[in-house]
Amino acid sequence: MEREKLVELIETAAPPRCQAEWDLSGVQVAGDSGPATRLAVTLDPTPEAIRQALSWQADLILAHHPLTLTPRLPSRRDDYHEALRLTLGAGVTLYAAHTSLDCQLAGPAGWLARAFGLAGLSPLAPLPGAEGPLVGFGFVGDLPAPLPLPEFLALLAGHLPRAFFTAAGPEPKTVRRLACLPGSGADLAARAFALGADVFVTGDVKYHQAQAAAGLILDVGHFVIEEEMMRHFAAGLSEQLAPSGVSVRFFPGREPFRLLAGEASTSDPTGLRP
Repeated sequence: MEREKLVELIETAAPPRCQAEWDLSGVQVAGDSGPATRLAVTLDPTPEAIRQALSWQADLILAHHPLTLTPRLPSRRDDYHEALRLTLGAGVTLYAAHTSLDCQLAGPAGWLARAFGLAGLSPLAPLPGAEGPLVGFGFVGDLPAPLPLPEFLALLAGHLPRAFFTAAGPEPKTVRRLACLPGSGADLAARAFALGADVFVTGDVKYHQAQAAAGLILDVGHFVIEEEMMRHFAAGLSEQLAPSGVSVRFFPGREPFRLLAGEASTSDPTGLRP
């Protein structure tokens, strides 16, 4: 398949016209012309991920996060410089489907909603002028049946590659309605609870956002939901492209955070002090 056709196929699932105004989805590095027989999919276009994709002889690398949101000259030897060196040197095409993918809830972005079997699904922040009811950022929907909070937390942990979460806000005894915004989404917490959510799942929650929580916010980290989203995207593309002779491989990313346990002070009621 020609690379241009492969990009067109990606863009049917993640239309560039739907991306946020501040975003830079699309072709990040133009590669050589000609056919593509291997598509590498990953969350972040890090040098490590790019090297792995090149070792697999990928023709096109599809990442979720753009190479940069603030274009600049490669004037210092950093990961940005190295990513450019690797892709340009290999003639590989690097493409980012970022918020253009995030807002397509009928696609990979809605994988967690489908995992929970949510009913009455709708976007937290619908996209103005969207083509269809499931186009927007984040989602809210109803569980098939109410769950006690401990059961809900166990089920959530079973769907994610991380078994611990940071919590803020009052804890409901029962979870009936779930809202989620993958990545960094605490700005929509108030809207989630206004729409009746008992729990809001997201990442990158800040101190004052946590203080203002009107309901239970679970910060599961920026990485985990989006990592799984790209894994689902890769699986769907693999099935779709198999008849065309294009191989698809998902290259796992690396969670930048880790949990360190320390002995809490007896005067520290939170148990968070190292």
